[in-house]
Amino acid sequence: MFVKRVKIPEPEEVKETMPVSAALSAMKEKRDEKIRDVLTGKDERLLVIVGPCSAHDTAAVLDYVERLGKLSLEFSEKLILIPRIYTNKPRTKGVGYKGMFSQPDPGKAEDILAGIYAIRSLNIKAMEASGLSAADEMLYPENYPYLDDLLSYHAVGARSSENQMHRLVSSGVDAPVGMKNPMGGSILTMLNSIYAAQSPQTFKMGSWQVDTSGNALAHAILRGKVDEYGNDIPNFHYETVMEVAEGYEKSGLKNPAVIIDCNHSNSGKKHKEQIRIAEEVMQNRLFDKTFRRIVKGFMMESFIEDGADSGGLVYGKSITDPCLCWEDTEKLLRDIASKV
Repeated sequence: MFVKRVKIPEPEEVKETMPVSAALSAMKEKRDEKIRDVLTGKDERLLVIVGPCSAHDTAAVLDYVERLGKLSLEFSEKLILIPRIYTNKPRTKGVGYKGMFSQPDPGKAEDILAGIYAIRSLNIKAMEASGLSAADEMLYPENYPYLDDLLSYHAVGARSSENQMHRLVSSGVDAPVGMKNPMGGSILTMLNSIYAAQSPQTFKMGSWQVDTSGNALAHAILRGKVDEYGNDIPNFHYETVMEVAEGYEKSGLKNPAVIIDCNHSNSGKKHKEQIRIAEEVMQNRLFDKTFRRIVKGFMMESFIEDGADSGGLVYGKSITDPCLCWEDTEKLLRDIASKV
């Protein structure tokens, strides 16, 4: 039974009221080209998608992203930094804070209409403050068009990568889409998701039949897996990455690429472990040229303050999964850059 229904404006209506300036569009276009070149092997720099687990506080997110913009200039020869501005959050039990898209003020009731305008405003302000276009998770595929002119990277989560609609919409996205391995860890399922996203598709979205040409920049994200007992099992190690490389070769997929998610089940959500994980991956890149060629970067959860506070009372501290503090993040990025 529907208790209440509120009419939501179409994406084009929202974009008309909150347009992107020509300068920001040009900046994003240049960044998109650089990111594309990394994933296609034309550029040997590494991508680092880094930022809060969830973007719940506009002021703190802008503070963080502005700092990242300054670091990006310093590391521009080695790294391409992509801020995580994650405005949709999956919930294991379906309840709890679902992100700024649904709840622009964590202390108030969910308001999707207000959330749409809030996340568009946040991304525009972040670009203006930092010179960086961001990444978000494609949790709800029908929401993608509200930010498609602002985002340079999309991630499909472990709970979603097996979903048909996520795969179909990803095939029409004009930006890289990282497909995470499913919760059970199946490499074959992840590769099938990439195959679907790289292939032309026809499907219904809203009131339209949509035909896509396929997204050659769809690629793998290894985030660890969860066994039948709920234990976290890492899959960032050399052996798994080489298994993915072999799978790419056998399947004939375009632009073989792996992003290593340093948190989630790879770290057991022990946020400090992200440092060790990144270090091991960088060592393996030195050890094996195939590993080096296929591993294109990292995904990390980081904010201003260390850890997490579900109450949201500490400025710059995650209200969902725990994150690396800014000082540790800066040291880690500096170390990665020195080894590229």
